[in-house]
Amino acid sequence: MNGINLSQSETASATELAESYRLDISRKLVPKKRAEMGQFLTSSSIARFMASLFDSVAYSQIRLLDAGAGVGSLTAAFVEEFCSRTTRPQEIYIKAYELEPTMIEYLQSTLTNCRRLCQDNGIDLREKIEAEDFIERGAKQLANDLFQSPPAKDSFTHVIMNPPYKKIHSNSPHRKWLQAVGVEISNLYAGFLTIAIEMLRPRGELVAIVPRSFCNGPYFKSFRKFLLERMTIKRFHVFESRTHAFKDDAVLQENIIFHAIKGIASGTVRITSSHGVEFSREYGEMIVEDMTQRTVPYTSVVKPDDPEKFIYIATTDFEQHVIDQISVFNYTLKNLGIEISTGPLVDFRLKEHLRQKPGPGTAPLLYPAHFDADGLTWPKDGKKPNAINITPDSEKWLWSNNGYYVVTKRFTAKEERRRIVAAVYDSSLPARKVGFENHLNVFHRQKQGLSKEIALGLAVYLNCTLVDKYFRQFNGHTQVNSADLKTIHYPSIEILTKFGSLAKGKIPLQKDIDYLINQEVTRMGKKPMIDPIQAQQKIDEALDLLISFGLPRGQQNERSALTLLAILNLKPDGSWQELEQPLMGITPIVEFCRAFYGKEYAPNTRETFRRQTMHQFVEAGITLYNPDEPNRPVNSPKACYQISPETFAVILTYGTDQWDQTLSSYLEERGTLAQLYEMQRKMQMIPVEVEEGYEIALTSGTHSKLIKNIIVEFASRYAPGSEVIYVGDTGSKIGYLQQSRLLELGVEVDEHGKMPDIVLYYQEKIGFF
Repeated sequence: MNGINLSQSETASATELAESYRLDISRKLVPKKRAEMGQFLTSSSIARFMASLFDSVAYSQIRLLDAGAGVGSLTAAFVEEFCSRTTRPQEIYIKAYELEPTMIEYLQSTLTNCRRLCQDNGIDLREKIEAEDFIERGAKQLANDLFQSPPAKDSFTHVIMNPPYKKIHSNSPHRKWLQAVGVEISNLYAGFLTIAIEMLRPRGELVAIVPRSFCNGPYFKSFRKFLLERMTIKRFHVFESRTHAFKDDAVLQENIIFHAIKGIASGTVRITSSHGVEFSREYGEMIVEDMTQRTVPYTSVVKPDDPEKFIYIATTDFEQHVIDQISVFNYTLKNLGIEISTGPLVDFRLKEHLRQKPGPGTAPLLYPAHFDADGLTWPKDGKKPNAINITPDSEKWLWSNNGYYVVTKRFTAKEERRRIVAAVYDSSLPARKVGFENHLNVFHRQKQGLSKEIALGLAVYLNCTLVDKYFRQFNGHTQVNSADLKTIHYPSIEILTKFGSLAKGKIPLQKDIDYLINQEVTRMGKKPMIDPIQAQQKIDEALDLLISFGLPRGQQNERSALTLLAILNLKPDGSWQELEQPLMGITPIVEFCRAFYGKEYAPNTRETFRRQTMHQFVEAGITLYNPDEPNRPVNSPKACYQISPETFAVILTYGTDQWDQTLSSYLEERGTLAQLYEMQRKMQMIPVEVEEGYEIALTSGTHSKLIKNIIVEFASRYAPGSEVIYVGDTGSKIGYLQQSRLLELGVEVDEHGKMPDIVLYYQEKIGFF
């Protein structure tokens, strides 16, 4: 544990120390080793958020299980959380499972820090580290019926876990141990959850961070059935970025956190989501910027009549509308008589038969690279072969070259806007056989092509925005597998044929595809209050505008796009040529997002809108601040924003022939505009001399005038000779701060916490004002 000073525990919290251990071991363990373990450690911010999700039920004794404990980050956060609550337990017993010797050394130190914290709070803490395989030990106990009526020493009131993420091979011992318990599991994390759930006492609570993949698909059906029969889900938190939750480990995975209670009646489920992962406590609740929220009936998440036991996590009303709309299409591929298969040809197994160029006795070999927005390009120069010799060894992997096949890519590039990208192969290449490489999914009928209209109609449907939005809700990984495509709702053969006929021989443009689907949904009586396709189109266009205006990456996001739509009063069915210039405050902007775009942001995230979007809009000259009353205080409830006249004029040309020219002229002038607006703001600011020869400028407003009067009038009269240490500002929070001077005086300040308006040091009285 080089570089870690355990004496820090006297000042640092248990969770902060665990965080330092996490960072230290992340440097020591090479990525390959971490991947082999399948263990990605939890940051302190996420750990604290997870610990906060446990119910505030009074326990005299808590028995906590942390399986795959790592350095103990989750355990530290849990202990810290329960030590800070008004009603505290008398005793906490912790059992932590960890196999990696390097981790165990850190874990022991974390538990020592937890014991010290509990002692300070009058709690008796006992702990035990099990250096054993959690699944092996737990499954063997379960198979021996030790948990039919589990004794208290073998059961737990709470489980907090970040289990390892790793596939379990069919011949692995883990697979066999779990089969002996009666569950078919294909991933370690689901195995860990299975054992932990069985170890929970009735009404015991579980909080876990895991991949989203278990919510759907055939591979996790057995686990979902097991989970939903025993546990009632109370909360989901979805990380909308696939990279942020474990960014230090470069994990590309869609992660969720869920809280569930064993053996209680279902009621409602609270669903939150965020792009960020830096949680902080506001008004008693852990929140993060951009957090959306909604509370829904349990039956909206787990459909009672769904034989697949899918778990639907719609983080916004917008996503719920997607589910509602796509439900009008209620056919399965089996109903339609259509099959889907992964491309049967694995090239490295037939390497000697591959050919770069087609020739006599060869069949076309189609890869994802052969399909693009213009359809099929074959043969194609590059590293991939274009043909394969037809031989007895290769022919069994080739299909009949007739009819129309629909293909989708199994892996989509990050720059592609849709997760599902479908194309049609019309069997027009001169050969009797065709090869579909393994990175394609292929729709067919008994290895024969479909009719032209059905194939085109199917491709149109798969490429629509509605399907893309629906698919993203339940597809928790980067692949588009054939098993996933089997679970989608499809239109009838008649409707697919209709789409194919209207396509007129080729896949239409995206806007025309979405128009076709929207018309059919409306015809079938499912026109929602918020059209998710129109709404998404407006959000995408607003985002395109912000990028065109050169806003920083921090403002190239959905929150900022919705803010722009709000200050233009542009609803999903509106036009960019029919805009308005309302005066809007932050609360009306947030309400606009909910009412017209189905995005309900948590009340405590309003400050994010103010500081992470509107501040930059004002700085760039895109919006004006308090144009009706420039001297209005920043913290006034009447504070408002308005789109600037120059920006409004250029946006009116968006999507027209004049757009490129007006944008170019606007960008040339915008620097001058931003400087002009900045000069106008500075003219309104209030100068205050905080020390001889040093002056600061406070944001205009009556509150700033009061602060100036306290420094100039009050201090000179009642604390003559006092030293100005800190001055708050309603605009930038901190107007002036002598941090080093405070440290000299033995005072530590958290700049992110609650701060006073003024701090004066009056040595004569040896104290502060």
